[in-house]
Amino acid sequence: MSAIIISLFGGFMAIALKLSDELVEMAKPHAAAEHRSVPKQIEYWARLGKAVEDNPGLPLQFIKDTLLAAQEAKADMLTPYQFGA
Repeated sequence: MSAIIISLFGGFMAIALKLSDELVEMAKPHAAAEHRSVPKQIEYWARLGKAVEDNPGLPLQFIKDTLLAAQEAKADMLTPYQFGA
């Protein structure tokens, strides 16, 4: 078992969790590919899993795009849509 500190949803609380070594090892290449830490990768998977459970009728890519759009909005990275452009 690996102990990892995860910042729970919203970053308001950090908690130490004991996770299987297998999960931590699975997360490492994904974390590296996405330029995330292993704890952030596991947190991302948890958020994605919750969103999938909350919206079982939506395609996975739509859910991923929606989560990305929400983060872009928080970072003030939105641009107005130009009709007819």
